[in-house]
Amino acid sequence: MKVLKKIAMVAATTFAATLLVGCGQKTNPKEITFWNPLTGDDGAYMNNIVKEYNKTNPEYPVKAVVTSDMYTKIYTAMNSKKGIPDLTLIHADRVPAFVDSGMLKPMTSILDQQKNIKSDNYLPQAWNAGQIDGTQYTVPLDIHANAMYYNKDLLKKYGCESFLDDNVVTFDEMMSLAGKLDKGDYVLNNSLISWVILGEIVNQGGDIEKDGKPNLNTTEMRNAFEAIKDLASAGLMTPNGEDGYLMFQSGNVLFSTDGTWTSTAHDAVDGLNYGVTNIYSFSPDKFTNRASSHMFALLKSDERTKGKEKGIGKFLEYVRKNSIEWAKAGQIVASKEVVESDDFKDYKQSFFTSTPEEVESLHIFTYKYYSYVEEAINTYAMDIIYGDKSIDEGLKDIQKFAEDKIAENEKGTEE
Repeated sequence: MKVLKKIAMVAATTFAATLLVGCGQKTNPKEITFWNPLTGDDGAYMNNIVKEYNKTNPEYPVKAVVTSDMYTKIYTAMNSKKGIPDLTLIHADRVPAFVDSGMLKPMTSILDQQKNIKSDNYLPQAWNAGQIDGTQYTVPLDIHANAMYYNKDLLKKYGCESFLDDNVVTFDEMMSLAGKLDKGDYVLNNSLISWVILGEIVNQGGDIEKDGKPNLNTTEMRNAFEAIKDLASAGLMTPNGEDGYLMFQSGNVLFSTDGTWTSTAHDAVDGLNYGVTNIYSFSPDKFTNRASSHMFALLKSDERTKGKEKGIGKFLEYVRKNSIEWAKAGQIVASKEVVESDDFKDYKQSFFTSTPEEVESLHIFTYKYYSYVEEAINTYAMDIIYGDKSIDEGLKDIQKFAEDKIAENEKGTEE
């Protein structure tokens, strides 16, 4: 397989790059080298899990290696067949392309050894996102999703606490506040706007692909942009170019469309009286919180021994039973044993596993070229929403952007 050229999809990781630790070094035959991209505060929580596991004196202790550009290094290692890690933590949207390129080894040996690592013991979206054509290629750590935080004091001030009666704030409810806010206050910000738009597409029964090709210049995408643009035009959305996330923390925004992980930052703000609910929607009858997952995976390697695979299985089973520490990072832990525990209920993201309907709302995209779709939306979304580009022109640009990226990738594959 032409591993490096098969995938030219090297995207920035979700978290800011702050730490780089010696990737590519020769692996220790009695140590599991574990690469992950957790360069933010979440990395500390993962390190705590690894440290506690190693205290159990396993035959194969785990060495966590955090790197700011992990995917680039994965491609390099796979191409050279040197320094391939024993275990990696990848994002759900990487799985289809990695499998298509022959980069991943199925988790079959792990599942055979650890009978409790099975679909019944994990949140369904997280488990299923790692399954391709009936074969399980990953074991999930979490689901990290879009979330909407609300300022309780502002809701009371503007008499709209009833918006949350059904846990779904609608476009019409937000528009009802037009002209009623004090200067400097806003109904919502534009944080993670591409995730919001993707959720609105699903709410309407749409999808981002059709027959394996990007499907973005659609009625569903148009409706999503029109509704969000109406909010911005009415002066209800934070101005373009201003940090709406910080404006929420400053107490000037009713609703902030962040991620489940940002609850940790909001908790640190003195006086911020806030709660969490679903991303806004057209109707309370259908709501979607766009999500992804961090997944444990095995890159194909001739150096990984059966002993190490057995050790990896024991580590993953430990994580399944002992990952409440990961909840401290604001993540929805994938293990049902953890999310159904009383301890998990202490974390705000437990809202998203509180009912079957909430679990169902967590939508993970598994399109092979998902990263290009999100990049395309991010490139043009602000111009469309704030009126610098017409919706017609913007949708054409989004569609072409994704198509050009895919064509570039496929050209690299053929060379």
